[in-house]
Amino acid sequence: MNPIGRDLPLQAATSGKTLSSTQYQAKNADFSEMLQDKQKSIKVSHHAQKRLTDRALTLQETDYDSLSTAMSELAAKGSKESLLVYKDMGLIADVHSRTIITAMGMNELHTVTNIDSATFIK
Repeated sequence: MNPIGRDLPLQAATSGKTLSSTQYQAKNADFSEMLQDKQKSIKVSHHAQKRLTDRALTLQETDYDSLSTAMSELAAKGSKESLLVYKDMGLIADVHSRTIITAMGMNELHTVTNIDSATFIK
């Protein structure tokens, strides 16, 4: 409602056309769904992809779901750069940008620096 107390028609941002309340809610729901998908997505940097390939490490679609859940938990706790220990690999991730920035095999996980958190994903 506007300050006077009457409902005003909603204007589409680009076309100037008036949207009905139902159309507005549908567009809002679509945007909310897109936003949730974007917040759950994980990017893999070119460097990390090369390291995964060089080490014959693979990530399946279900793996991305597990990593996404772990990153969301880390973000909620304020983590910035994190080590994700998953299956037979260690992944360093920028939690804020939801990007895997490097990858290594378990035999390379002796000393890891410049992280503020670590998690073991089952």
